[in-house]
Amino acid sequence: MRYLVLFLLASISIQAQADSQATVWGDSYKQGNFESDFEENTKTWQEIEAQLPPAPKAGNLIEVKLDASTRNTLLIDAASLSAGDDGVVRYTAIIRSPSGAETVSFEGLRCVTGERKLYAFGRAGGKDATAWSRNRNAKWEPIQARLAGGYHRELFFHYLCTVNTRHDVPTLLRLLKSGGIYAQ
Repeated sequence: MRYLVLFLLASISIQAQADSQATVWGDSYKQGNFESDFEENTKTWQEIEAQLPPAPKAGNLIEVKLDASTRNTLLIDAASLSAGDDGVVRYTAIIRSPSGAETVSFEGLRCVTGERKLYAFGRAGGKDATAWSRNRNAKWEPIQARLAGGYHRELFFHYLCTVNTRHDVPTLLRLLKSGGIYAQ
């Protein structure tokens, strides 16, 4: 019983100290307000409006190595690659099936949050030409890290959004051409 009383007195003393210290930083940082105060003082992320790139040309395409779970080939148009001030890496991707069928898209990876966005779809318009069709439902979606054959995962983790990578175009091009961060 004696130890219980001492324990309760010590707990009350510690709580009193904590309450008095909470006012040292000002009324806005009392218990329960910290998270909301922190969120109110941060800047809201603003996405730069993405400009559709010119049609990809065969001479600018870089083949990117994908994992063995897919037979498709991923090609990135070097001329379309950009690293925006908003933290988004944008590029034109071409997925080529073993039969030669191609899907062309203009996309972005938001490296800080692990999200991807499909800005536009490409339609063949002749030799080395693509007509863009904007994605009306473009929105940021999480990259599925466990999705087998997902090229967004490969681009995110091995090429464009790695922890040790500066997000500037020359560095990103070097990684795409050399096989990624783990090939160096």
